[in-house]
Amino acid sequence: MLKKQLSTGENSDKNNNSFEEKVDHDHKKRHNHHEHMVADFKKRFWISLILTIPVLFLSPMLQKLFGISKIVSFPGDLYVLFGLSTIIYFYGGYPFLKGFVKEIKSKMPGMMTLIAIAISTAYIYSSTVVFGLKGVIFFWELATLIDIMLLGHWVEMRAIMGASRALEELAKLMPSNAHKVMQDGTLKDVPLQELKPGDVVVVKPGEKIPADGIVIEGESFVNESMLTGESNPISKKQNDLVIGGSINGDGSLKVEVKKTGKDSYLSQVIELVKEAQESKSKTQDLANRAAVWLTLLALSGGAITFLVWTLLMGKSFAFALERTVTVMVITCPHALGLAVPLVVAVSTAISAKNGLLIRDRRAFEKAKDIQAIVFDKTGTLTEGKFGVTDVVKLSDDLTEDEILNYAASVELHSEHPIAKSITEAAKERMKVEEFKAIPGKGAEGKVNGKHVMVVSPGYLKENNIKIKNEKIQKLLSEGKTVVYVLIDSEIKGAIALADIIREESKEAISKLKSMGIKCMMLTGDNEQVAKWVADEIGLDEYFAEVLPHEKAQKIKEIQSRNLIVAMTGDGVNDAPALVQADVGIAIGAGTDVAVESADIVLVRNDPRDVVAIIELAKNTYKKMVENLLWATGYNAFAIPLAAGVLYSWGILLSPAIGAVFMSLSTVIVAINAKLLKLKH
Repeated sequence: MLKKQLSTGENSDKNNNSFEEKVDHDHKKRHNHHEHMVADFKKRFWISLILTIPVLFLSPMLQKLFGISKIVSFPGDLYVLFGLSTIIYFYGGYPFLKGFVKEIKSKMPGMMTLIAIAISTAYIYSSTVVFGLKGVIFFWELATLIDIMLLGHWVEMRAIMGASRALEELAKLMPSNAHKVMQDGTLKDVPLQELKPGDVVVVKPGEKIPADGIVIEGESFVNESMLTGESNPISKKQNDLVIGGSINGDGSLKVEVKKTGKDSYLSQVIELVKEAQESKSKTQDLANRAAVWLTLLALSGGAITFLVWTLLMGKSFAFALERTVTVMVITCPHALGLAVPLVVAVSTAISAKNGLLIRDRRAFEKAKDIQAIVFDKTGTLTEGKFGVTDVVKLSDDLTEDEILNYAASVELHSEHPIAKSITEAAKERMKVEEFKAIPGKGAEGKVNGKHVMVVSPGYLKENNIKIKNEKIQKLLSEGKTVVYVLIDSEIKGAIALADIIREESKEAISKLKSMGIKCMMLTGDNEQVAKWVADEIGLDEYFAEVLPHEKAQKIKEIQSRNLIVAMTGDGVNDAPALVQADVGIAIGAGTDVAVESADIVLVRNDPRDVVAIIELAKNTYKKMVENLLWATGYNAFAIPLAAGVLYSWGILLSPAIGAVFMSLSTVIVAINAKLLKLKH
């Protein structure tokens, strides 16, 4: 599987362009283009609509229908009608005529081809009638058809702008200036593009953080919800990473700038969103092929309609021409062409705002079909750090909390990882005297006048202290590390430690299993630890003592069961497995957006985000299918209706009514795409 690799950190002046320059070059131009198109369609619509009013009054058919021919007719009125209609045809119809030329040049006939042929046929035929040919003038239908097509495109372009506006919204997250700390210690407000790695900035309460960096002074809570989807403000203190664009809380922070320009988190996210929105998908390829066939069907259907009404039904040339034009207008594959791109734009924007970054569109689509998902254990299902999991009391005179507090009071002075874990878990720490480390065996000291020891099983064995307890035996069988607490030479309790399972893991696995997905785990840990984690969170299967280079082979083995497999890991030592899997998901990437080998990057260390990305993939596909079904189903119904199959029942559609139905279909597709939501 080929993977796209995003540049992560070329620090040359050329690549380290300012954030503003990036937005200007990559997105502002596209945004302005869409805005210009919206304004252009709006202007052409209103001018054409105003000119259509006299066209309606001057049209012989409408004059006769409403009995106003004596009131509004005058010598040369047909030439005035021709002149006004010509302006509408060339000015109002220009976008469609221009699009027709473009489609023919690219050998991809589509919607513009059909509209251009329809309005050109009506215009040329009506013009020849004005100048002598016997027949019916279609100018009023030509004018109303162009008006409705312009209105439909105006509404549609507004919908497209709404769908792709997420990029502009992300760009707006950055402040325009930063408070830079100068060499003499003073603050100077400078534009963002002047910041470079190594600079120090001050972020005042309530302000946006101007660049990715590390806190070197101060404490605060930072709101990263618009960047990572994390709803709760995150505590930030010295040495913590902060992301440019996030909002500082009520504390003041001094931040050393680490990444600017193209290297910044937000800039990389915008690049990923743009790439994903512009990338073609399998469903899009299908829709494009269907649109071409629909265009050919419309052209041939129009020709057949004309021949049937003139040769078989004996109707006039004008009647048959009107049916033909209606068929071509109503069959425009516009809704079909928009069905997938709009959903892609909306889903990509939603995912980015929730910290779910799509790097490979096709792999994302495949996520809806995942049958088995394999998690790396450490740092994915677990926190990747040692912590207290159980406290066992072995006497009735102390509670579990008291045992932990005594142990933590002694361990407070130790640098051992086990000691730090016990200290963090305790609710209270007391003053310790006469602290002494017992090399390789633990620590001891006096707490509240009592001699407290926290020791390993090795110390008990060495001193021939025996203990039998079912709970402790069970903890040991689970592969946990157990230390003992002795007070005045009597064993009062035991503390078990292990890599802490994330609280979110159980919920994530439960939801995945309810979706019919097999949940598995790969780990380098021993069988006991692997079994404990698997049982604790309800995994279907686990593979223990797997070395990093063996992970890809395990993924292959699972794939050999004819399962579509996703691999979820931290993206570092899991790279071969992420590549081998049908869908590679890097979790907990933080500001490292460009995780190599991953198809999808999840910013947060939350396994529930894996559920969210699969649900989004399913919902995205569902919206694509709904839109495609609507677009094709609508045409299947509309073509015979436009051709006049219900003529004997008195039901006949004009080209203008056909245009209304066609535009309505496009708007429905656009609205349906906008209804895509992420339940997260």
